[in-house]
Amino acid sequence: MNFLIFIIIGAIAGWLAGLIMKGGGFGFLINVLLGIIGGFVGGWLFGVLGIGMGGSFGPFITSVVGAIVVLFIAGLFKK
Repeated sequence: MNFLIFIIIGAIAGWLAGLIMKGGGFGFLINVLLGIIGGFVGGWLFGVLGIGMGGSFGPFITSVVGAIVVLFIAGLFKK
């Protein structure tokens, strides 16, 4: 069940990151998939930086930041 919640949070984070990265998105479906990957990247990145995100919105914020990073990197290869 936790994995399903993780996927849902990542999907919403990818959609939101696509809105934040105006012009840097790849369309709804790809943004959602990159958001799921971004959840993993955000968790790793925050762990490396020693940032602990607790509470109800911590995992969501981590996923959004990770999705933005992934969309930014993917945008570099898009051009």
